[in-house]
Amino acid sequence: MDSATSEDSVTSETPDTRTPLGASADNGLKIVVVGGFGVGKTTLVRSVSEIRPLSTEETMTRAGETVDDISEVRGKSATTVAFDFGRISLDTRNILYLFGAPGQERFWFLWDRLFAGTLGAVVLVDTRRIDDSWYAIDRLERHGTPFIVACNDFGGPAHTPEQIREALDLDPHVPLIDCDARSRESSKRVLITLVEHLKSLYVPRTPELAL
Repeated sequence: MDSATSEDSVTSETPDTRTPLGASADNGLKIVVVGGFGVGKTTLVRSVSEIRPLSTEETMTRAGETVDDISEVRGKSATTVAFDFGRISLDTRNILYLFGAPGQERFWFLWDRLFAGTLGAVVLVDTRRIDDSWYAIDRLERHGTPFIVACNDFGGPAHTPEQIREALDLDPHVPLIDCDARSRESSKRVLITLVEHLKSLYVPRTPELAL
């Protein structure tokens, strides 16, 4: 199966028309998509954004091979050098802003600024390269930023959720789901899972009435 990275064209699920921002919108909610190099962060933002995403991708050259390890992403021809930006209207007053963080180690210094004011985060994982996800999880935990983990489908060997949780040393309360970043519907499910997780953390539960 072809890898679901940022080079892949967005599927036909992506709408051809882009939605203008309503004049009554007044609440901006910030979500960051993080993960290792070439895990599909740009692709996820592109597939789900209702506007034409702002992307800072640059063409990769042979000179970059001495800087970035591309041994596991040979089909990758472009890379994010700042961040990706997209938008989703939740309703007439609430807007979700998506920021895709660059994955290369030399750009990690940007992450702390991207995390500022973040409601929550998606850690995108390529299960063939689990080690590449540790830094993202560590930084989010240090910032106290709630997150979920989404395993992008690259067609590699199947792993059970228990194996992935153990490999990532995930806390039991952190949601873990599968996704295909090229699919708008799949990417929407990722964001819905994150929003539901945030709701479970921040919205007080109503005490059950004793019968």
